[in-house]
Amino acid sequence: MSEQSQDLSNITAAKVVDARSVSCPGPLLEAKKSIGLVKVGEVLEVWSGSADTRKNLSRWCKKLGHDFLGYIEEGGYDRLFVKRNK
Repeated sequence: MSEQSQDLSNITAAKVVDARSVSCPGPLLEAKKSIGLVKVGEVLEVWSGSADTRKNLSRWCKKLGHDFLGYIEEGGYDRLFVKRNK
């Protein structure tokens, strides 16, 4: 299931961060560390086992000017997608 109507399953991320084994706010901190490793216009994919990451990552993106593209629920965890804008 995706939060937005966009088809996220076809997105190729420039970097994937596996934060399934850390609790909140760990996945958000991993995203903050990793966003600088992707170029402007590219997508960072974050894997998280915590549902709180959905809202936390969305808020962080809005605050910093990145696009939170949405998430896909997959096998007990979320695949969350962030497009770097600056």
